[in-house]
Amino acid sequence: MFGLEPWHIIVVLVVAVLVFGGKRLPELGKGIGEGWRGFKEGLSGNNSTTPEKPGDTTHTVTPAAKDELKPPPAA
Repeated sequence: MFGLEPWHIIVVLVVAVLVFGGKRLPELGKGIGEGWRGFKEGLSGNNSTTPEKPGDTTHTVTPAAKDELKPPPAA
């Protein structure tokens, strides 16, 4: 579909350096990476900031969450 050759990539990199400058490119790359990571987390529904271990079964329950876990009072 796209016939990207090595000289295409070189031209894009040269234009990026000329437009943004050498000092700003790492910041730009970091911002794009964080945005992409946030986009992927939004799609997967994983909103935690720390990755969970596969075998980790310990969870912290807040007082508000404890109230949600209680069954409704019988009428």
